[in-house]
Amino acid sequence: MSTPPTVLVMHEAPHDRSVEELWTAIESHDAAIDLRRARSYAETERQIPEAEIVVTRALDEDLLEAATELEWVQALNAGVDHYDLDRMRDRDIILTNASGVHAIPAAEQVLGTMLLFERNLLEGIRRHRRREWRHFSGGELHGSTVGVIGVGEIGGGIADRTSAFGMETLGLRRNPDQGHDSVDEMFGPDELDALLARSKYVVLSCPLTEDTRGLLDARAFESMRSDAVVVNVARGEVVDEDALVTALRGGEIGGAALDVQATEPLPEDSPLWNLSNVLVTPHMAGSSPKYLDRCADIFLSNYERYRRGEYDAFENRVL
Repeated sequence: MSTPPTVLVMHEAPHDRSVEELWTAIESHDAAIDLRRARSYAETERQIPEAEIVVTRALDEDLLEAATELEWVQALNAGVDHYDLDRMRDRDIILTNASGVHAIPAAEQVLGTMLLFERNLLEGIRRHRRREWRHFSGGELHGSTVGVIGVGEIGGGIADRTSAFGMETLGLRRNPDQGHDSVDEMFGPDELDALLARSKYVVLSCPLTEDTRGLLDARAFESMRSDAVVVNVARGEVVDEDALVTALRGGEIGGAALDVQATEPLPEDSPLWNLSNVLVTPHMAGSSPKYLDRCADIFLSNYERYRRGEYDAFENRVL
């Protein structure tokens, strides 16, 4: 492959300045790339028919249809459930994702969230705002049990940190025979209730699939401890939100930290905003100042493989 392929960095990106930042991160490497960028949907629409490679966060039906030369999509996200995988597969388009890029910040946020609940700091924040100097107590993560549902890149990073804090760390993955050094006990999908019954903290870090959609439903909440805290950094649809609200209001579980929601942005009339035992964050657990540099590293390593025709060796290949 002598002529460098046309690479389009699309306008759909995770942050306002990320097109420029990602462009700079890629451009700073000494690689032969015909690199182009789009700052708006109209610019993407105009340039995508010539693009052989696209770097993006999303690719809607119209743009996919217009991308007649497209061979490879480098996604800037780990989850790819919103891409039209069937159409891409039919057209033999390679899809790679950004799995692993979010692992460190997401794992740190989960740990921070658990500390917030365990040390009762939500109450501390409320008393601070009221200028109220009145004692309250907190617990210890050390010796408590966490169940990590989905022990991939993010889940494994979570397990490393919870294990370091002296927590009993349980894991659940599709193939329980595939262990992890920081997981004390691994469970399979048919053992979900057993994991839930033992876990004070239930952390969701699994992909959204037909098997995981609505995984935590009313029945699952009945299996949990009354002091259990759900921490979701996966996808909002993994949790039945109506059942979650009922469980929180009824004291079936102790609390929830939700970085993802079934509808985003979370509607203003959602009862989750008003529950004192809930922390809502705007899908930002994976954010990091190093995020785009890591995305660029994945892209560039795969780009070299693409130029050599080593398609089976792609890192994070989904299709």
